[in-house]
Amino acid sequence: MAVAQGAEAGVLVLAGSSGRIDVPRCDVLAQHGVTALSIRWFGGAGQAPGICEVPLETFVAGLDLLAEVGVSRLAVLGTSKGAEAALTLACVEPRVDAVIALSPSSVVWANIGPGLDGAAEPHRSSWTWQGRPLPFAPYPDEWPTHGPPTSFRAFYERGLAAAPAAAAIPLERARAEVLLVAGGSDQMWPSLAFAEALARRREVRIVSHPAAGHRPRFPGELPAPPSPSYLYGGDPVADAALGTMAWPHILTMLNP
Repeated sequence: MAVAQGAEAGVLVLAGSSGRIDVPRCDVLAQHGVTALSIRWFGGAGQAPGICEVPLETFVAGLDLLAEVGVSRLAVLGTSKGAEAALTLACVEPRVDAVIALSPSSVVWANIGPGLDGAAEPHRSSWTWQGRPLPFAPYPDEWPTHGPPTSFRAFYERGLAAAPAAAAIPLERARAEVLLVAGGSDQMWPSLAFAEALARRREVRIVSHPAAGHRPRFPGELPAPPSPSYLYGGDPVADAALGTMAWPHILTMLNP
């Protein structure tokens, strides 16, 4: 867990499938008057080793910690699988005032990695709420065979086309203000198409850049190194441009 102390607004920062505690992003947010908290939500003591039936109550506990330090506005900022979690959380937790979803999904996906039982298959939901697995979109039978580095965009596009209606994140149930940040050249999954699908469910703000990829970068953040395993799309210039475009909207949401 990492906490960077700011002022009245508090934001729970959720990294993606790396599972890291995002200290640098918390520090950047704190420099702009935000109390930022990042937690380990899988792979830690007593947690599933993978993103498999992760209780949304894990994130509720993070909000509780922010509320305990006296913040008056609660937000969640998530990237990729963390964005999927943030959007899903806002549908069940009315205290969430704002969601900032970077490279979001519009549906709940099957697990990535093993659950508490050590098994990764058969596939299960990524999330649970009040002990019940959420409906999810299963993965296509054929996994990408090219690479590494590997693009999963077409894989997720096939999965989305076959996804059951119940897997859709019911964003219309959320009272939170929502910002979706998506790159048109995302090669991990089709985040801009996901953002547009979410916008059909309720009013949101979408910030996009046609050349940006899966990892938008805020002012003051260092570029992410190239991955030997995955194609994320975009490039450092476009990713930074998307983050810069989104940044004033983020600050306004966190400190209205």
